[in-house]
Amino acid sequence: MRVIGMKIPWDIRYSLSLLILLSSVLFLCNGQDYGTPGEDGAGGVEPPPEMAHCNGIFMSYNFGSREREYPHVKNVTAQSWAFKATAMIVNAGREELKGWQMFIGFRHKELIVSATGASPMDGDYPLDASNGTTFIGSPNTDLKTSIETAGDFTQISTNIEITGTLFGVAKGVTPMPRTIKLTNDGWECPAPKRKGGSMNVCCKRNPKFKNKTGPKTKFPPRRYGDLNIVYDVLQSFDSNYLAQVTIDNDNPLGRLDRWNLTFEWMRGEFINTMRGAYTHKKDPSECLYSKAGQYYKDLDFSQVMNCQKKPAISDLPPEKKDDNVTGKLPFCCKNGTLLPPTMDPSKSRSMFQLQVFKLPPDLNRTALYPPQHWKIDGILNPQYKCGAPVRVDPSPFPDPSGLQITYAIASWQVVCNITKPKAQASRCCVSFSAFYNSSAIPCNTCACGCNDIDTDTCDAHRNPLLLPPDALLVPFDNRTLKARAWAKQNHMSLPKKLPCPDNCGVSINWHVSTDYKTGWTARLTVFNWRNFAFEDWFVAIDMGKAGPGYENVYSFNGTRVPPNNRTFLFQGLRDMNYLVGQVNGTNPLRDPPVPGKQQSVISFSKKNIKGLNIPEGDGFPTRLFFNGEECALPTHFPKKSSGHRRGISVLMSLVFATVAAFALMMD
Repeated sequence: MRVIGMKIPWDIRYSLSLLILLSSVLFLCNGQDYGTPGEDGAGGVEPPPEMAHCNGIFMSYNFGSREREYPHVKNVTAQSWAFKATAMIVNAGREELKGWQMFIGFRHKELIVSATGASPMDGDYPLDASNGTTFIGSPNTDLKTSIETAGDFTQISTNIEITGTLFGVAKGVTPMPRTIKLTNDGWECPAPKRKGGSMNVCCKRNPKFKNKTGPKTKFPPRRYGDLNIVYDVLQSFDSNYLAQVTIDNDNPLGRLDRWNLTFEWMRGEFINTMRGAYTHKKDPSECLYSKAGQYYKDLDFSQVMNCQKKPAISDLPPEKKDDNVTGKLPFCCKNGTLLPPTMDPSKSRSMFQLQVFKLPPDLNRTALYPPQHWKIDGILNPQYKCGAPVRVDPSPFPDPSGLQITYAIASWQVVCNITKPKAQASRCCVSFSAFYNSSAIPCNTCACGCNDIDTDTCDAHRNPLLLPPDALLVPFDNRTLKARAWAKQNHMSLPKKLPCPDNCGVSINWHVSTDYKTGWTARLTVFNWRNFAFEDWFVAIDMGKAGPGYENVYSFNGTRVPPNNRTFLFQGLRDMNYLVGQVNGTNPLRDPPVPGKQQSVISFSKKNIKGLNIPEGDGFPTRLFFNGEECALPTHFPKKSSGHRRGISVLMSLVFATVAAFALMMD
């Protein structure tokens, strides 16, 4: 039988050929999908070829783009740029990595504004990362192995999308970090390989590293900073849970007075009730018109403690300690005072509890998420920078029966560390004076900032004027006439616009009283210019080279602070632990206000200290703290002139001591 073939038109043959070709291309493309995840674990990005040769922890950093920010300036070093970058960490080895920590060595004055898939260990956004920063997993804190997850990239890797600002990089230059590395104990990283806007490194276990002996933990071990906050979930229900917040002061010089704590709820939670603390604001309308009001339709929101996304929380006063509703909780109700453990260990901890209500889709017992972006501050105390909450092993608690130990359902730790105050951002300051110089060097201009004064009437950048010692006893507003008269008497020029005040609520005078062959003495005077008292106040002083010679303090309690013993902690004697606030003078219409004062003489020995030169700076503190806050020091010391006569200087010292003593008696 003869088969007659049908002739297909040319245009139809062309269309069929094109369709077959496209189908083949699509098939090949689908077959080549590597499945490397983005933030949500979805595939689509081809992994770097270097990762195939890594038997350990693979990390990479890829610079994305940058855009010039306002203001546009001609100075290259001052021009800011908005940038985007991506970092990746992948467990390409055989061992699970617990609590991963990835360090990125930024070096272009970077300010990190946000990062997905991770949180900075060093603080909150916006974060100054000029010297680099360490990222930790959030929420994925651990990286499992490909073997135990069948290659599930969502469990063995994390992508970090970084957005921020950088400075001082000319056009055409790719601003790359100095290095990237894994900072977990027991891991070693070689120098990263860089090509253009990408760099990567493969970190491996150090075979010589020995794990610290101790019980194994499911979560990363707890870290300890200056202030440690633990968020423990004690009870959990479908729609709410009971949490306990414990704040421990572990710095020998750290302190908080009337602490204020803030954080941010990320999933619509709100505080129903509290014990041991209170929120600053209670507004039922914020609840009624929120998602909480839409879901909890039968809840009486007039009784709800707080529905703010960022609540501000403070400690209760002592009189609430035994209250059946809000008190009766250990370590609560101290009016927000956290003392250093070196002063009183029983007052170095605070605690409060809160009942937290949740919203869909978190309505089950195991859907537990701590608040983020923790911040804590006091009235005149160190300034703390807090990291992100890190999941740790549940905290143990003694059982009421005394027979068992119970554990929290879940625990997170927030570590806060003291930051050094920036210029003109302190909250206390120091003045210097000495028996061998008739002038006192006052606190620095704008030592505590000049944001609240009119700088058109004073010079915020000029050095302070030298003063007669008795001028330190009166408020700044009453020193102008004394300063002018002193400048005229000592033939010193005066600027047309006088320097601005220091604006500090507390000032401290350090006066070198004597200097002899075998020793020397100094006098410390603390002035409180605020209208409230400081209870259990303390001053800590680092004397540098002269520190080992400390002998005694006569009107305070003095304690050496280990480990170097160059720092001393001074506090008031019993019944003298109050530094009272400023009060009106005897005649308010004529006399200036009088600050609260505390004063003592301190003696030092020169034995076994070679080359000690008191007038050249060895007789003055290198660092000074009031209630944990580092105070601003003058930039120079009182000079000892070549024509100095000791008798005159001793006389001036006695005059100042007499005036100060008389002022203290009149207070």
